[in-house]
Amino acid sequence: MLAPHHPTMNADMDRHSKHDDVQHENTVQHGNIVRDRRDKGDAEIEIVPVGYPYKQHDAVFGEIDGEHGPNYRNVGWMGSCVLMMKANVGLGVLSIPYVYQVLGIAPGTIVIILIQAMVTWSDWVVGCFKLNHPEVYGLADVGFVLFGKVGREVLATSFTIYMIFVCGSGLVSISTALNAVSIHATCTAVFIVVAAAVGWGLCSIRTMGQITWLGWIGMVSIMAGILAMTVAVGVQDRPSDAPKTGPWDRDLKAVGSPTFADAISAVASVIFAASATPTYFGIISEMRDARDFNKSMFSAQLFVTVTYVVIGLVVYCFCGQYVSYPALGSAGPLMKRVSYGLAIPGLFVTLTIYSHLPAKYVFVRILRGSKHLTSNSLVHWATWLGCTFTCMATAYIIASAIPIFSSLVSFIGAVFCPTMCMIPYGLMWWHDNWRLKNTPATWRRYSGMAIASFVTVAGIFLTVAGTYGAIVALINQPSEGKPWSCADNSNSV
Repeated sequence: MLAPHHPTMNADMDRHSKHDDVQHENTVQHGNIVRDRRDKGDAEIEIVPVGYPYKQHDAVFGEIDGEHGPNYRNVGWMGSCVLMMKANVGLGVLSIPYVYQVLGIAPGTIVIILIQAMVTWSDWVVGCFKLNHPEVYGLADVGFVLFGKVGREVLATSFTIYMIFVCGSGLVSISTALNAVSIHATCTAVFIVVAAAVGWGLCSIRTMGQITWLGWIGMVSIMAGILAMTVAVGVQDRPSDAPKTGPWDRDLKAVGSPTFADAISAVASVIFAASATPTYFGIISEMRDARDFNKSMFSAQLFVTVTYVVIGLVVYCFCGQYVSYPALGSAGPLMKRVSYGLAIPGLFVTLTIYSHLPAKYVFVRILRGSKHLTSNSLVHWATWLGCTFTCMATAYIIASAIPIFSSLVSFIGAVFCPTMCMIPYGLMWWHDNWRLKNTPATWRRYSGMAIASFVTVAGIFLTVAGTYGAIVALINQPSEGKPWSCADNSNSV
């Protein structure tokens, strides 16, 4: 990838701001976005070889010595692909049959494909923007490039809140799975503590390269659970929520007739299931060759889109109006336990990814420019473990203390998901293309302008509309839960 010598992020970005016009004069167009020219005298392309030891300079991590510290540039294209797939495919896929139940078969399929297309475009912009701005590690750094210090703090806050709430959701999901498998063998609060303890140990693995093997295990696990549930609803006599005896009607709908609040909540569920885009910055930053990002990303997005459409359609067509939310409940008591049991390792891997990355953002921001970032020093370890512990502890408190957590997650998802996976990316495209005065006005350029504008405006609309739908759901939510509750959250008893 591009690896100019940058001692610190602030020095990098200040220099970038002062010489923006000069930089754009020395750029060439790549597709619909600009990439730095790779001529002699410009930024060098450094492809990191596999294995240890290898010393190199990275624009984010500084001097990397794989022999005396963590190798932060050791993820291949297949490893990054499986990490992207796992960041997307979690229990969020189990909300897709509900989307079909609300919207109907035709609108549901269109919404899933359209959202996935928009998010895939945003993911593509991540790769191009990273090659243009190698000092960028996450959305907070993007905010600095676009809007200076204020932009950095706004996006840093949004990113951190969103990721920690996803971690909290992961803890609740794991406690639900443990309750289902054990038939509520102990207090739910205990299961959340167990999930947080194991999650802290896993997310404290220092590099994405070392987490890659967990990604493979997680994908096999979550897909096994999902496929077991899908097969079960296909072979069972009737869904678990259908009448136990007598005739029953699936009431399949080609086009649904939901209220606006219900429809926008269903769309928000799709966005939440597809909103792994902010994790891609951390993944591309640790790839051996960032130019392989598109190959990994397009492969992952194709797999995720097909999975969402196929699983959602099959489960909805077999269960109809009796589809459960989440869909694992549709498989009946026994197969629900089997499916949750198969999915538990995958749920832990999702928790690992979504807690590792916000902790590493804070870690990099604290130690950036110092030798401790890439060494095995006491300062390095104390800072890293402190960041991961703080992240997991905060997620634990949120997951345990909020009685109506599921609705609050929907609210946070509606407010932050479009910001995480849509709105900034159109602005990123405009930032790297608007000032190219000598670029010919081709259909590719005009299509890029149209897509960037559409994604940004759509993201703003979905934020406003999704927030309305989530507020309606919060108002209608019965306040029966209690902080640190022992009650079963899997409906197993």
